[in-house]
Parts: sequence; structure tokens; C-alpha cells
Amino acid sequence: MGENKTVLYSYWRSSCSWRVRVALAYKKIKYEYKAIHLLKDGGQQKSDEYTKINPMKAIPTLEIDGHVIGQSLAILEYLEETHPENPLMPKGSYERAIARQMMQIIGSDIQPLQNLKILGLVAQYSGDDAKKAEWARTIIANGFNGLEKLLEKHSGKFCVGDSVSFADLCLPAQVYNANRFNVDMTPYPNITRVNQHLLTIPEFIEALPQNQPDAEPQC
Repeated sequence: MGENKTVLYSYWRSSCSWRVRVALAYKKIKYEYKAIHLLKDGGQQKSDEYTKINPMKAIPTLEIDGHVIGQSLAILEYLEETHPENPLMPKGSYERAIARQMMQIIGSDIQPLQNLKILGLVAQYSGDDAKKAEWARTIIANGFNGLEKLLEKHSGKFCVGDSVSFADLCLPAQVYNANRFNVDMTPYPNITRVNQHLLTIPEFIEALPQNQPDAEPQC
């Protein structure tokens, strides 16, 4: 790994990779994109070669400043601390805490419970492949119920007021997944409103799945 070379191991439709792509775009950090297909070859993230890079066999992984970092939320924190230009968090301590609260609702309470690995286990233990979508809808709706209430109180143009935060970086991918699994978005007007605004911003557009080099036609 070249010390000054930044490399993102990503998958076009990965929610966690999506967050990091937005952050890199905001920070104006140029990087090499290395696609890791989560389904081909039994899951390329499970290969011996990739496991040496990330022993959790997960994406994203970011090589930057001579370091290797996994876990998207840890990557966001590192980028914010080491590249303070174009900040991705509010200035106030309370507002920063609320942004992290929203980020964790998506990053801890929703996405990990409806990701590819968990949906596979749902199908395996239920013996019914159709249960995957039902499970995902339930998990997403439960999380969105709480997130919507927070947005009612704290959102402006963005999740927390009128400046971008980690919460915003996590939102589009989760709404994308909600649509994939046919979640009724009617009860979530604030989530919908903020997400629609985010999708007009160049950095968010750049990070969209269909704009990635490994994007597949069905996107």
C-alpha cells in the first residue's frame, strides 16, 4: 500500500460504503475505487486476499495516510478529525450528540439488522425466502419511527438544522433500502423531505450507487 495513496474498497449498493463515499466527496479526497462484489464468487469479501485487509470480511475498508480502517462510522470520525475542512458535524456539543444519535439509529439499530448477512440467516432459519423482505420492512419501520420524531424536533434543510452531519451521510442509503423493500414512506414526511434535499447536492449525487464504476444495470 502506497503511503500517500487512498483506496476505498466498496460495493456500489453497500449502505456503509455509500456513507464513506459522500464523506470523501465532501472532504475533496481523491481515491482509487476497488470493487468488492458481495455476491459473486460466494462473496469476494470472504476471499483470503481481502480477509488480510479486513479480517471482518466486510466493506468498506479505507486505506489512507498509510493506515487501514474498517467500519464506516469509524472511517467518518477519522476523516472528520484528520481533514477538518468542509466539516461534517455541527459546532455545538448538543447538536453533535443529536447527529450521532441519528447516525446510530441508522448505523446500529436499522442497517445491521437488515443487511445481506442477516437476511440470509432469516431465510435460512425460517425456511422461507419471502421472510427476508418482511423482516427488513419491520426493522426499517421500527427505526424510522424513532428517527422521524427526532427530525420533527431537530431538522432544517438537513437532519440537524441547516448544515450537513454524519446523520445525513447515512440517510440516503437507508431510504434507498426502504424503497427496495417497499416500506410505506407515508408516515415519514421529514425523512422524505430531508432525503430529497440531500439528493440535489453534488457530493451526494457523486456517491449514488448508479454513479459507481461497479454499478449494475438494475440500479
